[in-house]
Amino acid sequence: MSPAALPIPTTALPQAVLRAALVALDQGRRVVLASVVERRGSTPSTPGQKLVLLDDRTALGTIGGGAVERVVLTTMREVLADPERPAKMETFRLGPSLGMCCGGSVDILIEPLVPEAHALIVGAGHVGIFLAPLLASLGYLVTVCDSREEAADPARLPAGPPIRLLHADPDDPEVLQGFPLDRARSVALVMTHDHQLDQAAIEWAIARGFGFVGGVGSRAKATRTRQRLEVKGVAAAEIARVRMPVGVDIGARSPAEIGVAIAAELVAWRGAATAIQPVSSGDLAPSSIAATDARATTDSPGTES
Repeated sequence: MSPAALPIPTTALPQAVLRAALVALDQGRRVVLASVVERRGSTPSTPGQKLVLLDDRTALGTIGGGAVERVVLTTMREVLADPERPAKMETFRLGPSLGMCCGGSVDILIEPLVPEAHALIVGAGHVGIFLAPLLASLGYLVTVCDSREEAADPARLPAGPPIRLLHADPDDPEVLQGFPLDRARSVALVMTHDHQLDQAAIEWAIARGFGFVGGVGSRAKATRTRQRLEVKGVAAAEIARVRMPVGVDIGARSPAEIGVAIAAELVAWRGAATAIQPVSSGDLAPSSIAATDARATTDSPGTES
């Protein structure tokens, strides 16, 4: 996009800019926010002014208009296109280099904002109840659902970060309330008390576009799950990204160990934003479900661990 094609921001107060950014984040969209932090001398910018650039290339707010705003928008566009760019404070001098004669300077914080990651745990068994607060402590917004009323008792959760625990099947409408429409950064982890429920939940999660779909189970169960997905016509690429047995291979056996192994895989997945396989010789590398099956040396405990 050439400088002439930069968006012309819609005028808005800082409060409206922040609200628009939050709405976009709740929808699972990335945004870039620019905030005026300090000014020196004569400038059109005022500390507290804000400008947001959305991923549909629309912009809202102002940081003073004119040439400085267009330069900042160019930088914001570059940040939006590069997920690895960190937040940075930039100083702009409003002189001849910008075609301005104000003579002052302004410090503007340009920061990329990414939506919060959501995690859905299907099954409130031993692993699910341990894993939920662990993922919440890692920054996930966690929902746990279980079709058994007694399993969905909130008293079973330890005190700590807020977690939604629902007496529901995954396809009940309340389960996905609050999840972004784009679920590329959302996680679905399946660990119910019944193999048929696991199969149905994995198929459901794939169809709903979860970026990470994992299931607790043995190598044999992983093979059967993959075969059933093939019979139902699920695309090979979709089958290949299912993690089962899910979790970094640390020889986990107890519910707590399995929960730690799953959390470790999610940390690596979220950091790389790509598929991974469990640790081998200290490295993480891309894998398929077939590679995940092959790495297991012992069967995991039962479906609901």
